[in-house]
Amino acid sequence: MKVKVGVIFGGESVEHEVSVISAMQAMNKLDQDKYDIIPIYITKDREWYTGEMLKDIEVYQDLSLIKKYGKNVVLYYRNGAFVLQKKSFPKSIVTDIDIVLPIVHGTNVEDGGLQGYLQTVGVPFVGSDVYASVVGQDKVFMKDIWKNANLPMTNYVWFYDIDYKQDSESVLEKVEKLDYPVIVKPASTGSSVGISVCSNREELVDAIDDAIQYDKKILVEEVVQNLKEVNIAVMGNYERQKVSEIEEVLSGHKFLTYADKYVGGGKGKLKGVKAPMKTTSKGMASANRKLPADLPDKLRKEVEEIAVEAFKVLGSSGNSRIDFLIDEKTNKVYINEINSIPGSLAFYLWEAKGVDFSSVLDEMINIGIKDYKKRVSKTHSFETNILQGFAAHGGVKGLKGMKGKLQ
Repeated sequence: MKVKVGVIFGGESVEHEVSVISAMQAMNKLDQDKYDIIPIYITKDREWYTGEMLKDIEVYQDLSLIKKYGKNVVLYYRNGAFVLQKKSFPKSIVTDIDIVLPIVHGTNVEDGGLQGYLQTVGVPFVGSDVYASVVGQDKVFMKDIWKNANLPMTNYVWFYDIDYKQDSESVLEKVEKLDYPVIVKPASTGSSVGISVCSNREELVDAIDDAIQYDKKILVEEVVQNLKEVNIAVMGNYERQKVSEIEEVLSGHKFLTYADKYVGGGKGKLKGVKAPMKTTSKGMASANRKLPADLPDKLRKEVEEIAVEAFKVLGSSGNSRIDFLIDEKTNKVYINEINSIPGSLAFYLWEAKGVDFSSVLDEMINIGIKDYKKRVSKTHSFETNILQGFAAHGGVKGLKGMKGKLQ
């Protein structure tokens, strides 16, 4: 019997379209002899849709078609099964699901919000749990945890938007204790959205004004000189981990921009997706890179070891990509950030090590099943109901005397 895999993608995120691309790539590579693939698309206004049409990337060029022909559904637990039920009358069951594969990027979906919902419903899902998803999306939480684990990072400071609005001079003075140039980032966005490099105060002010549009928490870090940017993927959970090949990312900018990652020119096809798109965009698979990266053995081993430790410290699970910054002059390695659900699921990093995309997806699903079994084996509630006999000991009446104390 095939495993029914609900692939969730989209959502209210600035990386919405990137998620659609990644999901199309993955659904095309899931082994159809093993899995029934059930696409579940979350619109930008948070409505959930399913239907075979959602496997065709051309549909997303006119989103009104999805609302017109797709099935608007909710996911919940019913009679021992996890089901998708139509929201409109008649509220019939569309299908049941064995496990969810979230392929979502950015705030409101990758940041623990979706994972919290799935965990509350109780459905098995692939990837990091709520806690690891939260810290994997929030760069400030992430860096503070890594700092406590003594992992090598550039100097950084952070602040809230309200602090800057109330006393910008004080915040700017705090930031300028770092050495220019600095890089300004919204704490919880991905795909390089809202990120700027600054060499002076005027540029810094413009960069903060831009970043504040995307997040309430802003991170500022020193820029690594003589920069080489390398990425590696880690597969596993807290018990076991393995690493992919290492890539060197090439960009004409001081950091890999959203355009470098996702925007191309002319007509073309997504790698792993059959339907053509009017704009070339292969997700992270399209970025200019050197694969494998040109690194001496000692430096390669250092990147691999730090990546595994960073993955474990955050309690990550599934398939994450971890990004590094290297000063080529000093050979100093700095860990930059983790992507809990990386663009294109970083399949190209595994392919470079001889593992095809279908096998990567198989392993991710197997890890998700193991994580679920471990999660349900733990005690999360007690059968004893401490409210039994409550009425016999005063019940609600007994609370009346506590009214003043409770207020």
